[in-house]
Amino acid sequence: MISDHVEQYLESLRPNREGIIKEIEEYAEENHVPIMEQTSLDVMLQILSFLKPKRILEIGAAIGYSAIRMAERLPDTAILTVERDETRYNEAIANIDKAGYSDQITVLFGDAFDLAHDLKQYGPYQALFIDAAKGQYKRFFDEFYSELEEGGIVFSDNILFRGLVAEDEIEEKRFKSMVKKLRLYNEFLISHPELDTTIYPIGDGLAVSQRKNS
Repeated sequence: MISDHVEQYLESLRPNREGIIKEIEEYAEENHVPIMEQTSLDVMLQILSFLKPKRILEIGAAIGYSAIRMAERLPDTAILTVERDETRYNEAIANIDKAGYSDQITVLFGDAFDLAHDLKQYGPYQALFIDAAKGQYKRFFDEFYSELEEGGIVFSDNILFRGLVAEDEIEEKRFKSMVKKLRLYNEFLISHPELDTTIYPIGDGLAVSQRKNS
């Protein structure tokens, strides 16, 4: 993964972010709300700019940051996102409204699996962004992959989880099960016959998996 001093250098090259974007970033840092790391976000946004998806499904809205950044870059794209934490859901709604993207971004409140039928009604999708409970990534993939069109892309964030997926021994017991599941998920993506997957060692790890054309 990118070292801190390299990340600081890259940050110095990025255009200044202002307004609601800067507000959300500062709020997230002050309140320890996990939002997508900038380098991973930069890569995802650039790929999405090439793909120009009509519809994106995001699993894990948090406070709406990544959805807003996608809407900002892709003005003609409809984004559907879901969040199960009520406080963060309400914050996401407020941030999206303040940013002016309420007509472009739809946020549903609840568990993605409980709302699977509703989420699928908005499909098919050209991009699926998984950024929720890391131990559930395979389940999210299995549930919603059928809604991804050929040529579409699955983005899986935090796939290296602080580099722990590469460690022989995990000292913190609370992470062992999750790290095991992430390793299995990474292997699953790489070996999937319908996917062309690259895992980028940026941010906390970003897997980019494109569904091959049949």
